[in-house]
Amino acid sequence: MPLEEIPYKNLEILIKENLVREEHEGTQLLIAELTPVKKRGYLLKAELIKISKWKSPRAILLIKSNSEKSINRLTRKAFSTRNEKNRLELLIKLKGVSVPMASSILTLLNPERYGVIDIRVWQVLCEIGAMTSNSKGVNFKFNDWYRYLIIIRHFAKKFNVTSRDVERTLFKVHQTYQQGNLYENLIRNPKL
Repeated sequence: MPLEEIPYKNLEILIKENLVREEHEGTQLLIAELTPVKKRGYLLKAELIKISKWKSPRAILLIKSNSEKSINRLTRKAFSTRNEKNRLELLIKLKGVSVPMASSILTLLNPERYGVIDIRVWQVLCEIGAMTSNSKGVNFKFNDWYRYLIIIRHFAKKFNVTSRDVERTLFKVHQTYQQGNLYENLIRNPKL
């Protein structure tokens, strides 16, 4: 969905003036429900299905085709590594898990350090000049996601908020300046 001209030329000012600190109630409940994953160290299949329903119900059949064992094994490895590239690569080995879905998993488990990457937040970053590659915001690779993480973590630290707050702010800005009625047609739970 194309964007109208965003009346900001500076990402810091855009984030500061539009900062959204409140989490959507349904998302907050899902984050709380996933709290045991941190102690356990891996996802259960039912938890991955819930994350998929939140992020992208279109992927649900592929997500369900993963075995409980492979979900447990790959997420345990992903959550135990400190290397972001390894973490992402392990998660996307699961059927139905793309970079945006992997970022959703990490965000719901650790909103302090992660935010969801998707076409909407990417379009805002491209429009304001913070990103210059992959202007369509599709087929994200590790380098796209990692640059995105650096940006949202920088502003999270600067404004003393979570990375999820910065991501949610970019999502809200897209919602404000998008052309058409994309948000009126969303069936899944909103991320805001």
